[in-house]
Amino acid sequence: MCTAAVYATKNHYFGRNLDLEFSYHETVTITPRNKVLPMRHMDDMVTHYAMIGMAFVVSGYPLYYDATNEKGLSMAGLNFPGNACYRPVAGDRDNVASFEFISWILGKCATVKEARVLLERINLTDDAFAKELPPSPLHWMIADPAESIVFEQTAEGGKIYDNPVGVMTNNPTFDYQLTHLQDYMNASASLPENRLIPGMSMNPYSRGMGGMGIPGDLSSASRFVKVAFTKMNSLSGSSEEESIGQFFKILGSVEQQKGCCRLGKDEKGNDLCEYTIYSSCCNMEKGIYYYTTYENSQITGVDMHHENLDGTELVTYELEKQEQIRMMN
Repeated sequence: MCTAAVYATKNHYFGRNLDLEFSYHETVTITPRNKVLPMRHMDDMVTHYAMIGMAFVVSGYPLYYDATNEKGLSMAGLNFPGNACYRPVAGDRDNVASFEFISWILGKCATVKEARVLLERINLTDDAFAKELPPSPLHWMIADPAESIVFEQTAEGGKIYDNPVGVMTNNPTFDYQLTHLQDYMNASASLPENRLIPGMSMNPYSRGMGGMGIPGDLSSASRFVKVAFTKMNSLSGSSEEESIGQFFKILGSVEQQKGCCRLGKDEKGNDLCEYTIYSSCCNMEKGIYYYTTYENSQITGVDMHHENLDGTELVTYELEKQEQIRMMN
């Protein structure tokens, strides 16, 4: 599955882990303002805000997994199987295919407040991008430097949730995840105190016992609690290096290693394992997109403002997947 989060120091940061059992040919992709984005049921987006993020580019169209636009509005789609419900075209709604959703919102909106207006009218349709690319069941986290929300379209319809913790994982629905946090209200970054048997002498037997009782398994509900605890208690300096370094540490608290989440066998009889294919962190004010991959832990960055944002064609950067080790002797 996946995890998304926001983080604030002097600047604001948005990013995610992509956890899957296989990788498409995703690239860091910049969509300039004048790249025409065709729409299935709405008017084509001839001009729009520029954006940068991770995308699988097919026939010149950016299928974004996550992205940030030039105004700082950011959005990520995370797996939501069994709950996501896309519908046929509805005459009284803005009909947007799920694969168009990130480009639609980030192309038109500068803030979460503006996105809320569009979300009230939206109907996510069941269109497939192509026969071999059916719609993925997703829900989305949307954030700007001031606030964060979650959008889910289930059988009950579209729902907008305020996101006070600034994190999101997968199933169940977001309202359950917030309620589930209450099971861990006593968790603390400080040493544990004796509340079990008042009056009995009980002392911590070790240092490093902060977060006692926080779950550590790979389920989406447990990852939600773990990344919320880690993010809300994280401290770092305000420099760019310290900020992005801490952000990747936050995501690292819930990353998945190959072999720890097995989904069965592939057609050759090999173990099929979900793992963290990449982690991303975008400076929302500066439009700099940083990432690491499972194979390469070095942080690599792409600055959208070093490209021609008035252009008409996508700009893509292949991912650096070879581990880079600095030898000191």
